[in-house]
Amino acid sequence: MNTKPYDAAALTVIIIGAINWGLIGFFQFDLIAVLFGGMSSLISRIIYGLVGLCGLYALTIYSRITDSRLMEQRN
Repeated sequence: MNTKPYDAAALTVIIIGAINWGLIGFFQFDLIAVLFGGMSSLISRIIYGLVGLCGLYALTIYSRITDSRLMEQRN
């Protein structure tokens, strides 16, 4: 499978978001809000939005995985 530079960046942001959600779920601690001035601060909202966009972008990886598997089966 061809990896794009955006894949690594998106995966990094998704991992940060997943760790933050884990902290919220287990300890009721929002690391992003603590680091960037609360959930309503502009920077926090940008980070939350970026995590969401990266999650949507990650959906495209499924189609590339399926396409590469189909190509392997044909060869």
